[in-house]
Amino acid sequence: MNYRNLGKTGLKVSEIGFGGEWLERHDEEESVELLRYAGEKGINIIDCWMPDPKSRDIIGKAMKGNREKWIVQGHIGSTYQNGQYVRTRDMKHVVPAFEDILKRMDTDHIDLGMIHYIDAQEDWDRCMGTDYIKYVHKLHDEGVIRHIGLSTHNPRIAKQAVETGFVEMILFSINPAFDMRPATEDLDSMFEGYDKADYCGIDPERAALYRLCEEKNVGITVMKGFFGGRLFDEKASPFGTAFTPVQCIHYALTRPGVSSILCGYDTKEQVDEALSYETATEDEKDYASVIAKAPLHSYTGQCTYCGHCKPCPMNIDIAMVNKFYDLAVQQDTVPESVRSHYEALGATASACIGCKSCESRCPFGVAIADRMQRTKELFGV
Repeated sequence: MNYRNLGKTGLKVSEIGFGGEWLERHDEEESVELLRYAGEKGINIIDCWMPDPKSRDIIGKAMKGNREKWIVQGHIGSTYQNGQYVRTRDMKHVVPAFEDILKRMDTDHIDLGMIHYIDAQEDWDRCMGTDYIKYVHKLHDEGVIRHIGLSTHNPRIAKQAVETGFVEMILFSINPAFDMRPATEDLDSMFEGYDKADYCGIDPERAALYRLCEEKNVGITVMKGFFGGRLFDEKASPFGTAFTPVQCIHYALTRPGVSSILCGYDTKEQVDEALSYETATEDEKDYASVIAKAPLHSYTGQCTYCGHCKPCPMNIDIAMVNKFYDLAVQQDTVPESVRSHYEALGATASACIGCKSCESRCPFGVAIADRMQRTKELFGV
């Protein structure tokens, strides 16, 4: 495993990290074992934006006896209310949610205290002058969080965070689909001379952000590196062609300022597949030739199953409904395994009341209400 400096924090992080988003989907013992396995393989950084007790308990149990070996990204403002994730700046929820991380992980500090998920300018402006940001600084001053970070999908918000001087690292969504200019059909010309120009084909604002992070020594950890797994399937990929995990990892790690890509894992085999990057050949890492041959590109409106659409008034797990829909439509008929998993959800798409409150929280412009209707028609429930 290679380790990189995380910007000005002084921390050395494994260049391949652990995104804990789906830990709660598995048996607790299985997830604890998976996380310990990753640690044994040299992975030392994990992101915990998830507020649910099960995910936090799993991480705590996996780190027991080895807390000092792990670098934890713990989010401030990600809360659990009535059994659902709720992003909030309301201190009556923010404080107990953060204290819950410390308790469940049996630790007296969080290495990277993350200002949780700011994408809108209005949210940024509101946060910067409230008790919420004062609480973040208080935690930092007391050593409860060792370094201040921020998570966002918006390069403009990330740029403002870097320029504050107090944000030491950014959790940012990076993959080939997000970085390319949208709505172009001429990717060959975009990537002419890609081996001679660092930013050829990349949206200028995102390219400028990566340069700024490198200049200011603000480290980047990467989320959404696999685009929710879509990049591995040519039918689902916005490029119309498939990438490998190694190619996606290499893409992220070659952006200026990037220290680690936080991959999601369901199995030990997936951990091993990601770690194969460390011994991969240059040909195996080559992503640019794949993009240059791609027939199309559009990523807007596609679900990455991130879960930021919650809370739902009908308690629908929107991310999982979308995931089962996407799996189903790739087949001529709905696979029985997919159907059984879908029907086992506590609330299916038929429970959707079309309020569209989820759509205002989606970072990727997904027409969720329409997808719920299509999913109901597809599965019949």
